Amino acid sequence: MAKKKAKTDNNHPKSDPNVMGLEARVLEQPICDTLELNYMPYAMSVIVSRAIPEIDGFKPSHRKLLYTMYKMGLLHGSRTKSANIVGATMKLNPHGDAAIYETMVRLARGNGALLTPFVDSKGNFGKVYSRDMSYAAPRYTEAKLSPICQELFSDIDEDTVDMVDNYDATMKEPTLLPTTFPNVLVSANTGIAVGMASNICGFNLREVCQTTIALIKNPDCDLMETLPAPDFTTGGEILYDPLEMAEIYKTGRGSFKVRAKWRYIKEENLIEIYEIPYTTTSEAIMDKVEELVKAGKIREINDMRDETDLSGLKLTIDLKRGADPEKLMQKLFRATPLMDSYPCNFNILIAGMPRVMGVREIIEEWTAWRCECVRRRVYYRLQRKQEKLHLLKGLQRILLDIDRAIAIIRETELDSEVIPNLMIGFGIDQVQAEFVAEIKLRNINREYILKRTAETEELKNQIDELELTLHSNRRIRSIVIDELKKVEKKYGEDRRTTLVYETELAVEEEEDDTPDYPVSVFVTRGGYLKKITAQSLRMSGEQKYKDGDSLLRRMELRNKSELLVFTSHCQVYKCHLSDFEDSKASVLGDYLPGKLGMDEGEAVVDVLPAEDYRGWIAFVFENGKIAKVERSAYATKSNRRKLTGAFSDKSPVKAIIALPEEQMIVLYATDGRALILSTALLTAKTTRSTQGVAVMSLKKKSVVDRAALLEDTTIVNKSRYTVRSLPAPGSLLKPEDAEEKQLAMELQ
Repeated sequence: MAKKKAKTDNNHPKSDPNVMGLEARVLEQPICDTLELNYMPYAMSVIVSRAIPEIDGFKPSHRKLLYTMYKMGLLHGSRTKSANIVGATMKLNPHGDAAIYETMVRLARGNGALLTPFVDSKGNFGKVYSRDMSYAAPRYTEAKLSPICQELFSDIDEDTVDMVDNYDATMKEPTLLPTTFPNVLVSANTGIAVGMASNICGFNLREVCQTTIALIKNPDCDLMETLPAPDFTTGGEILYDPLEMAEIYKTGRGSFKVRAKWRYIKEENLIEIYEIPYTTTSEAIMDKVEELVKAGKIREINDMRDETDLSGLKLTIDLKRGADPEKLMQKLFRATPLMDSYPCNFNILIAGMPRVMGVREIIEEWTAWRCECVRRRVYYRLQRKQEKLHLLKGLQRILLDIDRAIAIIRETELDSEVIPNLMIGFGIDQVQAEFVAEIKLRNINREYILKRTAETEELKNQIDELELTLHSNRRIRSIVIDELKKVEKKYGEDRRTTLVYETELAVEEEEDDTPDYPVSVFVTRGGYLKKITAQSLRMSGEQKYKDGDSLLRRMELRNKSELLVFTSHCQVYKCHLSDFEDSKASVLGDYLPGKLGMDEGEAVVDVLPAEDYRGWIAFVFENGKIAKVERSAYATKSNRRKLTGAFSDKSPVKAIIALPEEQMIVLYATDGRALILSTALLTAKTTRSTQGVAVMSLKKKSVVDRAALLEDTTIVNKSRYTVRSLPAPGSLLKPEDAEEKQLAMELQ
């Protein structure tokens, strides 16, 4: 036992001084330091290196993949297996082959996610409009770079962008790709970082180029003349609101609606949907339509099927005889993803910092960046030509006395002394001397000399031209404009998504197919609700209640009526009677806490009809106060089902009374007193949680027991208890006034 105990003591963490010191250090570290040291580097890495695109329109994963394909010679060569590309990309992107291939899929022409795809694909790359159409494995597909990638890499080898080491410093990769057009607006991009996100919709390449040219020429131009709205690969129709779109262009945030395109085939009595919103899929649409048909909310459809084939997307709806296709589609637009909103969040990394920018600001930033790329290219070419001119000047000196140069070379004994002797003999530098020494003997002729002399003059003219360009902003911008015109002419395509002005749409009221008929509603104190039709009520016998339960309220309403269900947590739940199945007297009914999804321990206090939110609701509290709240305070525009703060929680509520008009209310206290007042004495409030005003002055240890409308009581001597000023103590009940009967308003 002693051994065992000793072993246990030795294994205890507290017996190790190193562990104790570690525990102390961990416990003493402030949480803000932990976040700064551990979480902030991760958060910044996700923001800067993964999720948010930069001014060239690419995330690092896109850029690494495309640059790898460029270095593999896939810009002009033939396609290769996608698996080869994925493997080669891992030299730059070590995040795994699955992530790299998913990136390639999205950039591929076959997937259709981008208006200007950068990967020329062969094989099954899935479809952006399908959730279930999976792309094939990389060993089955082939790819190369699309021709438009020439605009990404045409001058990348001329020092237009910075090159940095890859993750293990074995090769170089570009920080950005020198795109000759604003790809940041052309390519749709979505990313979720830490604490921020980016959602950039795609625009038509031709329109973007035209807009950029117009903005460079005139900074005050109207962007919407040449760039009216975004464009999507899946087509569809944008419900166009110029003011809404202008706000998105200005702030970089907002949303607009996109809906599907369809046609009605009269001969076959069917609808064909051939373009859908970019934000949804064909499967999601069919699932929602199926759900609505099963729920009985759409009755015009016989069948719906997906007939998508090689020619493109097609969803077919078979209509029932006599169905109106226009009305059906309007209903489907409202209830299904056939019409969806596209949220915009133009969050872009500028010099490593995320910024939400409008379209004008994005184009201006791209123009400034592209001008810098062109300036760096011009400077690079200037340097190369100056170096070449420098060599030719050295050659020119040699050619003035070529015999002397030959003699120097011939008379030099050591090979290592040829260059120094030429430098001394003609007064040239080492670079020039090495160039001269490498000239072949066959080139020492008149023709060669004349060509080199003419080339020198041409180089001088080119250098002068490049120096003028380098120091002229106007010339740099002119080069950018010329490149944009070439891209627009060579790669521009017509817009796919059409614009439909919202003012041109026929505004149709949403039809409510819910049947309306009179019903009797029974609510019990235990929270059960029964909705019984008049015919069923006549044929039924005694109402059935759960053991210990009793009737709280009976109401004569209609099936479309709306109810307000007040609960013990001072909340109100809103529902329609049509949400409940018709019941019978012989059943318990629907349990409201379960039906409405109430919180744990929450119970029903009372149920009132909404009555189009006219009139007031009186809340009678145990402390003698009454809150008269306008019923419109419970109306909401967003159809919320649950409202918190439905009434005050400062004192227990004893009665909730609906007041379609001013009426007389009776309050009963536990000490045998009663008080009658007109609700006209109470000031109506719009604040739901108001405590109300003091009505009944209560004696010590006395509280309000119950309350009811005067017409529902047996009080005979009404003048004895009626008051005209508040608060008042009330009067003791006489025996003839104390008789009780079943009161729907009463709460025990």
